[in-house]
Amino acid sequence: MFDQLPCIKQSIPLQIVESNQMQTPYNIYKPLKVYRQKYLGISSTVASISFEEITMASVKPWSLVLVVFCIMSLSYFVNGAGSNEGLGASFIFGDSLVDAGNNNYLQTLSRANIPPNGIDFKASGGQPTGRYTNGRTIGDIVGEELGVPSYAVPYLAPNSTGKAILYGVNYASGGGGIMNATGRIFVNRLGLDIQIDYFNNTRKQFDKLLGPSKAKDYISKRSIFSITIGANDFLNNYLLPVLSVGARISESPDAFIDDMINHIRNQLTRLYQLGARKFVIGNVGPIGCIPYQKTINQLNENECVDLANKLAMQYNRRLKELLSELNGKLQGAIFVHANVYDLVMELITNYTKYGFTTASKACCGNGGQFAGIIPCGPTSSLCKDREKHVFWDPYHPSEAANVIIARQLLNGSTKYISPVNLKQLRNL
Repeated sequence: MFDQLPCIKQSIPLQIVESNQMQTPYNIYKPLKVYRQKYLGISSTVASISFEEITMASVKPWSLVLVVFCIMSLSYFVNGAGSNEGLGASFIFGDSLVDAGNNNYLQTLSRANIPPNGIDFKASGGQPTGRYTNGRTIGDIVGEELGVPSYAVPYLAPNSTGKAILYGVNYASGGGGIMNATGRIFVNRLGLDIQIDYFNNTRKQFDKLLGPSKAKDYISKRSIFSITIGANDFLNNYLLPVLSVGARISESPDAFIDDMINHIRNQLTRLYQLGARKFVIGNVGPIGCIPYQKTINQLNENECVDLANKLAMQYNRRLKELLSELNGKLQGAIFVHANVYDLVMELITNYTKYGFTTASKACCGNGGQFAGIIPCGPTSSLCKDREKHVFWDPYHPSEAANVIIARQLLNGSTKYISPVNLKQLRNL
C-alpha cells in the first residue's frame, strides 16, 4: 500500500511539474528513514519521516508542498482512512436528539438555532447551529470516535452537496417521528418517511460521485445508519392533550404501538432496499423523567410520569423483537439495538456517580421547579455548571450526558448495545 505513494519510491527521482508545464527531476531528499513508533506510535514498519534526513539544499520553496503532501498522504494511509477499514460515512435519522440543523431551513416552531444553544459546541465557536443541546449530540460524538473526519452535514443545508456527503448526511428533524402525524403541533418537521425519501436522493448522488459499483460497496460496507426516533410519537402525538384526545379514545396503546412497529418495519426495510446494511436503532428513553414531564405533572425530584414510561417500555419490547426479526429476515444486514432507555435511566437514578449534581432540573429553561416548561432561548435562565446537569433543556440531555451515553454505545457490553457495540459494528 505505502509503495503507491510517489515519495516512498526511492529508486525514482521526483518529477516536479512547474507552472510552465516543464518537468524537471529533483533529488530533494536522501532515502527516507522510517521509524516504528517515534512519531505516530504505531507498530507498522512505516510510521513517520525524519525531517532531518531531507536534503534541503536542493529544495525549491514550492517543492516543500510536495513533501508535506507526501507526509500527509502517509499519515492518511497509516491511520486507515485510505484503506477499506474504518467508517466511511455516518447517516443519521431521527428527531431533535440528533438534529444537527435541518430545522433551521424549515418554517417550524421547533428550532434550536438561537443562543444559548450550542454554547459549548467548539466547532462553531459556541454559536448555535440548530443542535438541541449545549454542545455535541450523540451522533456527533459517535462519528468522531469512529473516525469520521467531519460531522454529518444536515441534508437541508446548502453545503450538503458534492464530496461533503461522503462523510455522511444528517436527516434528523426536531419534532419528527415514526408516524407522519407526529409533531404537527410544530407546523413543519421531517418525519422518518420523508427523511428516507431524502436519503434516496443522496443515494443517487453517491452513484454519480463514486460510480454505481463503488457507491454500493461504500454504502453497504463502510457506512452506518443510525435511527434515533420514537419519543415524539408519544410526547407530541399520542400523549399530547389537545391534538390526540380523539386518537386515544379510538385507539388503544396496544393498537398505537402496533402502528408504530408496522411503520418502522417498513421504513427500515426500505433503507435496506436502498443499500443500507449496518444499522443501529435506539429505543425510546424514559420520557416520563424529563424536566418537562416532571414540571407539568408537578412531581417531586425523584418521581417520573408512570404512563409515559410504561408506553416507552411497551414500545421498546416490541422494537427489540422487530430487530431480531429483521436480523433473521434481511440477508446481509445487521440491526444493532441501542438500549437508550436503561442507559438514560441509569444516569437519572445514579447521577452523582457520574459527577452530576441534578438529573431533574434543566440547565437552560424557564417555568416551574425544574425549569421545564419554556424551551431554551435567549431569555431563559442558564446554569453556570453545565457539565453538572444531566439535562440541558426541558427535553434534551446535556453534552456531558451525551458523552457518557455515546461511549457506552461505542464500547459497552450487551446490557446497553447488542448484539455488537458500535466499534465492533464498524469493523464488520
